[in-house]
Amino acid sequence: MRILLTNDDGIHAEGLAALERIARTLSDDVWIVAPETDQSGLAHSLSLSEPLRLRKISDKHFALRGTPTDCVIMGIKQVMDVKPDLVLSGVNSGSNVADDVTYSGTIAGAIEGTMQGVRSFALSQAYFHQDGARTVPWEVCEAHAPALLEKLMSLELPEGTFLNLNFPNCRPEEVEGVDVTAQGKLAFNLQVDARADGRGFPYYWLRFGERAGAFVEGTDIHALKHRKISVTPLKLDLTDYSVRDRVARALSSTE
Repeated sequence: MRILLTNDDGIHAEGLAALERIARTLSDDVWIVAPETDQSGLAHSLSLSEPLRLRKISDKHFALRGTPTDCVIMGIKQVMDVKPDLVLSGVNSGSNVADDVTYSGTIAGAIEGTMQGVRSFALSQAYFHQDGARTVPWEVCEAHAPALLEKLMSLELPEGTFLNLNFPNCRPEEVEGVDVTAQGKLAFNLQVDARADGRGFPYYWLRFGERAGAFVEGTDIHALKHRKISVTPLKLDLTDYSVRDRVARALSSTE
């Protein structure tokens, strides 16, 4: 099995090293094309206004000055001579649940793999944050991901569907199991932090405030709260079929 790895935290991220160790439990044929720098929050964006600079680090390890989406495209269409059997994106430092999936470059790596016709999974690890310090228990995903991926590899997925895996913030032995989940709902409370530079000109940072969520049973955020691994099937088709007919009726009634 040939596996392509990418992420959004960058080529030197600890989570990417963890993902490579996970992937090597499944295959010896592992390739990495990851962003040169942190690309968190860029979602499924493409670099169209500037060139992509590819740097070979070592055998089958490449850094790209571009987004996670760029990395998957370059990996499949330029770097590898044969299309991979699996794309793994992550392991992200921090969970990608609920509304996070619309912002996440980690999710975007799996989206692009799916669009390229390759089975794709996104992996993210929840962490503990206190007093400005981040503690990420990478040992959780490393302990549980190999067996989980092996099971999921045998699963037949519909075209245009990929899996989003999130690992809870606890010790490996404290994981309470695996839940197959739906997306939850988080209130992000994004704020704009206005500042001034050394010459007095204004600039701004987007900043997360306190997050609030409805921890409804069956959702990804509920699973993580209860120390369970969350596996959420996501699909590329964003059509709201439940509303489509109503929209058609509303438009036909105005003619």
